[in-house]
Amino acid sequence: MTDPPVRPLAKLALEDGTVVTGRAVGAPGETAGELCFNTSMSGYQEILTDPSYVGQLMMMTYPHIGNYGAYEAATEANRPMVAGLIVRAFTDQPSNADAEESLDSYMQRHGLVGITGVDTRRLVRHIRTQGVMNAVISSEDLDDASLIAKAQAHPRMAGLELASRVTTTEAYDFATADGPRIAVYDFGVKRNILRSFRQHGCTVRVFPASTPLATVLDWEPDGLFFSNGPGDPRAMPEAIEMVKGAICTGLPLFGICLGHQLMALAEGLEVYKMKVGHRGANHPVLNLDTGHVEITTQNHGFAVQEEGITDAIATVNHRNLNDQTVEGLQFTRFPGFSVQYHPEACPGPHDSHYLFTQFLDLVGQGRESLSRIRSEVEA
Repeated sequence: MTDPPVRPLAKLALEDGTVVTGRAVGAPGETAGELCFNTSMSGYQEILTDPSYVGQLMMMTYPHIGNYGAYEAATEANRPMVAGLIVRAFTDQPSNADAEESLDSYMQRHGLVGITGVDTRRLVRHIRTQGVMNAVISSEDLDDASLIAKAQAHPRMAGLELASRVTTTEAYDFATADGPRIAVYDFGVKRNILRSFRQHGCTVRVFPASTPLATVLDWEPDGLFFSNGPGDPRAMPEAIEMVKGAICTGLPLFGICLGHQLMALAEGLEVYKMKVGHRGANHPVLNLDTGHVEITTQNHGFAVQEEGITDAIATVNHRNLNDQTVEGLQFTRFPGFSVQYHPEACPGPHDSHYLFTQFLDLVGQGRESLSRIRSEVEA
């Protein structure tokens, strides 16, 4: 067994003046973003490649990171999406038969900057008390005052439109089958969402976030899906208008995370920036329709404001049991629903995967109704 490498010094500086010293992991350099934390005990590679994390420095609460290496099958995108990684103890010698390389090698290959040797428990408690804030990781500039100034100057997440940085540049077919035709608006869609539709026998076409609704409708979809993604949904007026148009089509609609927020905004509801947000694979959510508690995967820093929700607009049908925030809406004016959490998991439990079946049941009902109308017209 070889000795672990001697890593250069690195620093993490928060905009409130907090500075901690550790050792650099991954690529050398400097990076900035909103500092947040994830409570998952595994799945670091899925987390690093989740497009919803663009613009954020990810701090893992589980202390040992990198112990099972890195491999392509565990990714949710073709590259890391987080701005940087903060961990307590970084593993240099992974043990996993599926590993194709070490996490350090993976990070270096993709230019991802990180820091290890950080008291993440203390920092998590600090963030929980003070709220998420901007920070900088650097192995180049080790001057405290300089790093704090950079953190304070970095753009804040509120008001940022980031989906355009991660959406596909061209429409593409992910799956072709005999089942329903599902059009996916890609605001930063995770691969496992697409796999979930494929597993249900759907034909899936993925469209860029800026695609005109008329272009999507020309494909003749049976249902429309609005994906997860990064940034502030309030900074996406074109997407909100597109969803308003989609509502008028009468097609079944389903939204996850950012898609959930866009659907709420399209119906006149409000979205707000959370103090800390929910990020992890162990968040309890109550399904108000069934009374069952689902353990869910979550990743969001914005939420739908409950004030203003009326029966004429939607019904709250999922609620977070940690803080009572809105986690799901069943809309009234059109056949559609949305959830704030991630039923596709990766990483995390699959308690809520039934939502894909629920959506496709709605799609099936729509197809039957359309078929019946056509038969009556022809008769």
